[in-house]
Amino acid sequence: MKKLQYADTVLAELTSVLAQVDDAQAEQLIEKICQAQTVFLAGSGRSGLAGKAFAMRLGHLGKQAAVIGETMTPPFCPGDLLLACSGSGESGAQLVLAQKAKRLQGNVALVTIAPDSNIGRIADCILEIPAPSPKVTAERSASIQPMASLFEQSLLLTLDVLILKLIDRYGMDTDEMYRRHVNLE
Repeated sequence: MKKLQYADTVLAELTSVLAQVDDAQAEQLIEKICQAQTVFLAGSGRSGLAGKAFAMRLGHLGKQAAVIGETMTPPFCPGDLLLACSGSGESGAQLVLAQKAKRLQGNVALVTIAPDSNIGRIADCILEIPAPSPKVTAERSASIQPMASLFEQSLLLTLDVLILKLIDRYGMDTDEMYRRHVNLE
């Protein structure tokens, strides 16, 4: 297969998955984000990288956001939101964090392939990204991409779309966001 043929197939897979993301679930997550004083992002590996990118954009919007495990992470307070990015919804570290966030009277949101997972069962809000992955045994069409790549790419794009929706919600423009971009680099 030629390089562009791979690209066409990857784009077709992404288009198919993103078309299946539920708008009502996305709106519910946006509401939880807007209501929270601080949004805490948790994720491992490539899912964690997508979560970090989302936290950065939330900061550019002026929303308090933190990444779990970073040196400057503030304390989690009642009413804050833990947003877990976990394809399987079974990631041990994210499950422990979700349980603790609930004990601290916070909210938990999960972006996942598996809404019926352990994290999903305690989450206040779930955004399902129905991408095939060997991490989930549900029968879905296969991807040409290795491992959970399709989920991770779909996660990044879905979170970027949520940022666009939040830009509209806050009546903001990218110039205003750019003023919050790092300038000491």
